[in-house]
Amino acid sequence: MEKIRSFQVDHRKLDRGMYISRIDGDVVTYDLRFKKPNTGDVLDDVTVHTIEHMLATYTRNSGIADEVVYFGPMGCRTGFYFLVRDTVSPERAKEEIVSAIKQTLEYEGPVFGASEIECGNYRELDLESAKAALREYLPAAENAVIMNYDEVNAL
Repeated sequence: MEKIRSFQVDHRKLDRGMYISRIDGDVVTYDLRFKKPNTGDVLDDVTVHTIEHMLATYTRNSGIADEVVYFGPMGCRTGFYFLVRDTVSPERAKEEIVSAIKQTLEYEGPVFGASEIECGNYRELDLESAKAALREYLPAAENAVIMNYDEVNAL
């Protein structure tokens, strides 16, 4: 069986930042790496869930809303995947992620989609834990030099 793309990057070489995981046709998958892999430091489920609600909402209401395909968590809980059309440059994708993070950090109110009607696990959301993780990740996002996985492996 062929090894999937996300298993082909040497996770020992990844650090916090933003990477291009893969390009499929006109869809670019970004790896938003919040935590250095395999250190034991991972995002808890509530934080992951809340960041997903907030950043998915902000990116789908951004200047590239029509180009956003998906925003969601990695199963390993060290980050998220952000999928956009290839009409969005890496620099613009980074700008929109940084903007969504800053909007979340400034936001005061209920977590988006925090109701029984809107979410299948609405009780497990916590804006403050999400903000803490986003504050920690923000410098890595702002300063990210976006590389693809082949470039990471070559390091």
